[in-house]
Amino acid sequence: MLNVDEINIAIQELVDAGISVNGISDGHHTIGDYKDMRNHWFVATLNSNPEISWKSRKHFDEENDPMFNGDFIAGINTPDGIATQHLKMKFWNSLHVQELDRAPKYDGYTEDEVKVRIKSIKRRNNG
Repeated sequence: MLNVDEINIAIQELVDAGISVNGISDGHHTIGDYKDMRNHWFVATLNSNPEISWKSRKHFDEENDPMFNGDFIAGINTPDGIATQHLKMKFWNSLHVQELDRAPKYDGYTEDEVKVRIKSIKRRNNG
């Protein structure tokens, strides 16, 4: 049986070979299912807070950091800082938020900081 590190190496080898890993399953959901659910939650969060949310087809520094093909960036300006996510263009018309010419500059936040920032939305809405 493979350990977690070996599984991650095998997954990375598939990605490097250009093979989709979206069909890999934990027995209940696939990686693709989890990504799709995450994207729908993010869209719902932004649509629930349109006054502080935005979407853009371009990064802040599009010349040196071009957008991924077929993607756009969306974000929310939380009390604790911006949280963003790249989404496929199929979500563009589902987002009812302001469109920016360029996304705000990335401030180097980490995954842990995103969790804090997202939690700050609750503080904003619930006092």
